[in-house]
Amino acid sequence: MTRSLAHGLNGSADLPIPLTYALIGAAWALTFSFAILLVAWRRPRLDPDAPGRLLPSFVRAVIDSRVCRIVLAAIGVVGAVVVGLVAVFGSASPQHNPVPGVFYIYVWVGVMLASLVAGPVWKVVSPMRALHRFGCFVLRRSPDDGIRGYPSSWGCRPAVLGLFAFVWLELAAPDPGSVAAVSWWLLGYVVLMLAGLVLFGTAWAEHADPFEVYSSLLARLSSVGRRASGELVLRAPLRNLAGTPVLPGSVALAATLLGSTAFDSLSAVPGWRDLVDSLGGGSVFGATVVRSGGLLTVILIVGTVFTLAARATGGLTRAERAELPGLLAHSITPIIAGYIVAHYLTFLVEKGQATLLLFADPFQRGADLGGLAHYQVHYVLSDHPTVLASTKVLAVLAGHVLGVTAAHDKCLRLLPSEHRATGQLALMLTMVGYTFTGLYLLFGG
Repeated sequence: MTRSLAHGLNGSADLPIPLTYALIGAAWALTFSFAILLVAWRRPRLDPDAPGRLLPSFVRAVIDSRVCRIVLAAIGVVGAVVVGLVAVFGSASPQHNPVPGVFYIYVWVGVMLASLVAGPVWKVVSPMRALHRFGCFVLRRSPDDGIRGYPSSWGCRPAVLGLFAFVWLELAAPDPGSVAAVSWWLLGYVVLMLAGLVLFGTAWAEHADPFEVYSSLLARLSSVGRRASGELVLRAPLRNLAGTPVLPGSVALAATLLGSTAFDSLSAVPGWRDLVDSLGGGSVFGATVVRSGGLLTVILIVGTVFTLAARATGGLTRAERAELPGLLAHSITPIIAGYIVAHYLTFLVEKGQATLLLFADPFQRGADLGGLAHYQVHYVLSDHPTVLASTKVLAVLAGHVLGVTAAHDKCLRLLPSEHRATGQLALMLTMVGYTFTGLYLLFGG
């Protein structure tokens, strides 16, 4: 596995649809959706406290049962132990070691896509949470209690730092597919998460674990939700999204996730590669500095543009406008989800198979666990480029339309009636800009 392991897209080779058609369609789709919303959606409809429809009692009983939670947690711990053993005793070559694939494909992509469907998956299978709960069980103390309380002023900023550390390794580090690099990252993650859980209790996992925060954010787009009483219900996904908590760092979180995905596509553009070679002076360190600067710049641009657009309205005080970016940050979540599907779909389905096959002989001892060595990767998506291209473009457009809808509904609650239309124009233009830029980069420039 080389640097390409950390990238989920092969540029325009995947997409036979003409770029011009995709961009024109995107512009019309967003423009018409915004116009329809202004005419037909004149009052807030997305109530995060809507009762929803209760799941069947036996389903709720199974999902919330202690046995089910213990089994899922045990699977997470066993998986983590296996990955740790393979990282230490397996091959040093990423061509024969499945650990980088597990890290970049199964956790970063698979868990997050599963969260879009089933809810906050990482919160349930997290080995860090499971080990902490077991330790608390032995010591007979509550997992919620730490040595001290989690500072509310931190919000989700620790998770933002963790996510940036991940995308830096994926997109800017000299050798992101290296078994050693991934192993050291995971070791740091384990130490920090367990130390934080001991110090702050489960609030640390909820606010600082980059995988849990990311998974829980995308879970807001799942149709599975919970009532205030804790009962599992089916609810319109945008209603769940409307209940996303506003925390310090919410805008930085959204900007890091969206900006890093945009930079991933940018890094596949030949012009960017030429720039890295030119400014990097041909050295590994120089190229790493250029890529790191580019990654940080794209994230800052995404966050700054969104912040300015969200605040560009009248009828509110300066202090009220300052709060708008955080209150509207949840509207970027559908856009992030759309790009996950568009950007990483092939990566998950096809390279995910390749990673699984490496578990046939993870320690290079001539084994054939599960008979996996006899299987071949099936390129079920790459063999149908038109279907794949259409799926990716539709995922981007659907994400942006849902994002516009979520932002519009929230603006109806936040903006004075005389500014509800004009106050959203800057945000609408930003969404259009994200769409154009995203599709352009998706097509490999």
